Amino acid sequence: MTGTLRELWLFFRRDLCIARTYRTVFLFEAIEALFGVALFYYVARFVDSPQLRNALPQSESYFAFSLIGFVFLDYLNAAMDSFDRSLMEARDTGTLEHLLVTQTSLPVILAGSAIYPFAASTLRIAVYLAWGAVLFGFPLRDANWLAVAAVLVATLLAFSGLGILSASYLLLFKRGNPAKWFFLGLSSVAAGVLFPISVLPDWLQFVARLNPVTYALEAIRAALLGGAGFHAVWRPLLVLLFFAAVLLPLSMAVFAWALRRTKTTGTLMHR
Repeated sequence: MTGTLRELWLFFRRDLCIARTYRTVFLFEAIEALFGVALFYYVARFVDSPQLRNALPQSESYFAFSLIGFVFLDYLNAAMDSFDRSLMEARDTGTLEHLLVTQTSLPVILAGSAIYPFAASTLRIAVYLAWGAVLFGFPLRDANWLAVAAVLVATLLAFSGLGILSASYLLLFKRGNPAKWFFLGLSSVAAGVLFPISVLPDWLQFVARLNPVTYALEAIRAALLGGAGFHAVWRPLLVLLFFAAVLLPLSMAVFAWALRRTKTTGTLMHR
């Protein structure tokens, strides 16, 4: 266990050292976050009304509802994109083949490559919410942070499986997985990101109820805006953990098969 934690720490430290060579990026991302929060705040002021608030969960303001949906979509994108990006960087720098012949296990390699992107995405979310709370009155006083953390961890576990499947596609076909972008596009419409799913036609509401992003957003909004505890968010948490239990072992098996396939055909390092 100690050896595994050390390996994960080394992966994180490597990516952190690389990121620190581009320090101005952090500043520009913080400024970009400010503009993004301001955009949602003033759009919300334009469209907000008592009728709209009554249609939203917890009767919150549209600003709070939409900002959470926006930053959560960024988190989802990180969960699905980090494995692809790490794989392409390792392949382009020529370190992929060297890494795969070490004694480091495949699950540790995959988990280690995703730690820093997930940490960076968490920091971006914190910056967005901090701008919203300090300058635009985003309500954080009632948040149940333990429940928020549990929902984020369950979300990462659930969608990391999809990210590993996407990396498997990249390993085999040397190009991005179009299904990933289809899923992200579908989730932006049929998951309650910027509007409640109740406004959708019945067939799209049915699709939304099959989408785990819907449950993740319901849980994170309830915990962050309504202060809901585990007794209130256990059902969406259970759904997310079910997806994780199915997708993670499946995706690991598919990635291992794709890796063996590319080694057999000699196309591991091909672009």
